[in-house]
Amino acid sequence: MKIIVRPAKAFTLMEVLIAMAIFFVAMFSVMNLMSRGLSMARSLQRDTPSPGMIAAELSQLATTNRIDDGGTYEGDFKNLAGDLYKDYRWVAQTYEFASNGLFKADIVVVGNHDGHPYKRDMSVLLFSPRSAVSGGFPGGGHNPIR
Repeated sequence: MKIIVRPAKAFTLMEVLIAMAIFFVAMFSVMNLMSRGLSMARSLQRDTPSPGMIAAELSQLATTNRIDDGGTYEGDFKNLAGDLYKDYRWVAQTYEFASNGLFKADIVVVGNHDGHPYKRDMSVLLFSPRSAVSGGFPGGGHNPIR
């Protein structure tokens, strides 16, 4: 009678360790992504205004050529989200940053959040296509199409 030896059909210890390592790396990556997602969701639920909201409004002023060098703009959030941000105000100071129509705006949002003073600031660069500084076109000329 001949005895047939079959190879074992089990995993070796090394294979099990490699599989577990891959599994745990994948699980920690998923947990990290979930943690980041939750923190982003929490930041979106903040009940305080962002200076970025004002930056967006100032960029519209810049594209419509209504931004001034050395201008001060201020207001509240009635037009943007008046019901949410009743106790907040903003101030933006603009000044010429470069001679090619580039302006810098320093934006400050102040208010009262849960009985504590709140202050956030941000600086952005804005381009006014036809600013008085640059004339809007190379050499200070006028638009040849108009």
